[in-house]
Amino acid sequence: MDPVLTEIMKNRFTAMAEEAATVAYRTAHTTFVKQTQDFQVALATLAGEFFAYPVMTGVTSGSGQSIRPFLDEFDRESLRPGDVLISNDPFRTGGLVTHMMDIHLVRPVFLDGELLCFAWSFVHASDIGGAVPGSISPDFTESFQEGLRLRPMKIVRAGELNQDVVDILRDNSRIGDAVWGDLEALMAAMRLLDARAVELARKVGLATFRQGIENVLSYAEQKARSVIGRLKDGDYHFTDYLEGNDVDHAIHIHCKLTISGEEASIDYSGSSAQVHAAMNFYTGSRTHPFLCLALTNYIQTVEPLTPVNGGLLRPVTAFAPLGSLMNAEFPAASGNRWVAVMRVYDALIGCLNQAIPEGIAACGAGQAGIISAAWIDPITGRSRVAVVEPFSGGSGGRVRADGVDGTDTMIGYLKSTPVEHVEIETPLIVRRHELVADTFGHGRHRGGASILIELESRADDVKLTVRGLDRYRFQPWGAFGGEPGQTGSAVLTTADTSEEIGRVKILTLQKGDVLRLTSPSGGGFGNPLERDPTLVLKDVCDGLLSVRDAADIYGVVIAAGDVDVVEAEATRTRGQPKDRQWSVTLGDARDRYESVWPVEASLALGRATTNLPAGMRRAALTASRRDLTRDGVPVDAAQVADVVKHHGRVTAP
Repeated sequence: MDPVLTEIMKNRFTAMAEEAATVAYRTAHTTFVKQTQDFQVALATLAGEFFAYPVMTGVTSGSGQSIRPFLDEFDRESLRPGDVLISNDPFRTGGLVTHMMDIHLVRPVFLDGELLCFAWSFVHASDIGGAVPGSISPDFTESFQEGLRLRPMKIVRAGELNQDVVDILRDNSRIGDAVWGDLEALMAAMRLLDARAVELARKVGLATFRQGIENVLSYAEQKARSVIGRLKDGDYHFTDYLEGNDVDHAIHIHCKLTISGEEASIDYSGSSAQVHAAMNFYTGSRTHPFLCLALTNYIQTVEPLTPVNGGLLRPVTAFAPLGSLMNAEFPAASGNRWVAVMRVYDALIGCLNQAIPEGIAACGAGQAGIISAAWIDPITGRSRVAVVEPFSGGSGGRVRADGVDGTDTMIGYLKSTPVEHVEIETPLIVRRHELVADTFGHGRHRGGASILIELESRADDVKLTVRGLDRYRFQPWGAFGGEPGQTGSAVLTTADTSEEIGRVKILTLQKGDVLRLTSPSGGGFGNPLERDPTLVLKDVCDGLLSVRDAADIYGVVIAAGDVDVVEAEATRTRGQPKDRQWSVTLGDARDRYESVWPVEASLALGRATTNLPAGMRRAALTASRRDLTRDGVPVDAAQVADVVKHHGRVTAP
C-alpha cells in the first residue's frame, strides 16, 4: 500500500463527501435537516461499502453501513446514468433503513458507460403520514401505524423524474412540500458526488481511483485491528435495560464481547425478544454498525486519523438473533428505535470497560428525546409539523476527562436548534434551556450535568410528541467507583395544576401550558475523593456543584465567604483513593429490580421467547412473567424455559 497515495485519496474522498453534505443541509427545507442535521451523504463501492463519508457534517454513526441489500433488489444491468433509487423499508433493505422516517436514495455513478461507484444519501423525513404528526409514537405496535413505506424502486429513471412516486410521497405527508424539498436537496448533493467522483477518476485514472478506494478501506481496517489488538483477549459480559411501557418489567439488552487477537465478536443472544412497541430495529442478521458503535467510536478516539469508512468493521462480527429487539421481524414498529440503539451502545461500553484495564467511560444519559410539535396554521388552515429539539442529557465521566454537560457523546453530532428558530417556526416559547446544578454523577471524572428545557405553548391544541425518553427509573451507572447519574423527569404546568407526568409520549398543550423536561445526567468515573480539588472548585464557581457537596462528597472544603479559594488544610484530610479495579455502581432501582429478576433469569427469558414463533411471543411473554414473578421472590432462571415453553403451547393457534 502506497502511504502517500492512500493519504491523498483519503483526503480527496472526505472532501468530496463534506462538500456534498454541505450542499444538502444548505438547501434543505426542514428544521431537522438544516439545523439539527439528521441526514447524510456518502460514496459506496460496487460491493456497497462506504469509502467516502463526512466526518464533520450530518449523522456520523452510519459509516459502517452497507448498501448492498438495497442494491440487491435491482438488476445491476438495469441501472442507467441519471437513475435514482429510493426506499424507506427496513425489511427490504437489510436494515440499511433503520426506521421508516429515514428515506434513502442511491444514485449509480458511471464513467464512460461503466459503473464506477454509488452515491448514497438519507434524510430523516419530519412526517411520512401515519397515526400521529411526525409519524413516531413510542406506543405504536406495528409499522403500518408509522406511515408510508416504499419498497426499493426508481424515483428517477435515466434523468427523468417519476412523478407518480413523488406524488405518492407528497400526498402521504402532512408537510409534503417540505419533505420533498429535503429530498431535492439530497439529489442535488448526489449529483455533486457523481460529478466529483467522475472528475477525480478521469484525473488520476480508473485504476488509481479503484486502488485508492481499496487502500483507504484497508487502511481503516489496519487501524481497527491495531486498536482491537491492544485489548485483553477474553469474553466480557454486560447487561443494561430499557424501561419500556411495562412499569413492572424492563427490556434487557445483554452484550457479550469476545476479543481474540485483532478481531472482535459481539453477541446479543439472550436479549429481550422484539417488543409490542416502537423500540425495535432490524439489522438484517448481519454485522450492522448499530450493534458496534461503541467499539468503532473507541477505535476512532484512540486513532483519530483513521479513515471513516466501511473498513472499520472488517475485523468485527456482530450477531443479534432474529426476533430479538435488535433484529426484529416484520411488521415490528421501529420509529423509536434510537433509544434501543443507545442502550446497545451502553451495554457494549460496559464490556469495553472490562477489556481495557484502565476502563473507558461511565454511562451517559442514554436517551435521545426528539421533541416534535404539530399544529394547525391559523392563516392557511393546513397542518404544520416541526422538530423542536434533540433532547439528550449529560454523558458519562471518562477515563481521562469529565463527561460532557447536557449532551451524550453517543449522539453529539445532532445539533441543538437555535431558540430563535423554534420561536419563529412554532407556536412555542422556550422559557428556559439550561444546565441543572447538582445533578451529575460524582467521580474522579464527573458525569455530564443534566439539561432542562421549558416550553410554553402560545396556542391551543398544540400536539407534542417526545420519542426516546428513558432513564426515568434506572440511573445511568457509574464506573470504577464513580456514582450513578440522576434520572430524568417531566413536569406539566397548566392553569389548574403542576404535576410530574413521567415519560412524555404524546401530549396536547393548550395556550399557556408549560412543559418542563429535565434530562438524566451522566454517571461518574472513578472515586470522587481522587478528583482534582481545582476541578471541584471550578464546578462550584460555575454553579454546577454546591459547597456542601464539594465537602461531603469530594472532601474539598471551600473557604467561608470566598468560593475562589480552596481551604488547603481541610482538603488535605480527604480519604485515600481506592484500588482502580473494574466495578459498576448501578443505582438502587436497578439493584431492586435485579433482586427479583436476576440477569441470568432475564437471559433465559430472552432466549426462550425469541425462539418462539413470532405470533406466540407476546402472549407467552406476558403470561410467563406473571407466573414467574411472585411477591418479590427472586425468579429461578432454571424454571424460565419450561414456563415459557408451556405458555408457548397454550397460546399456539
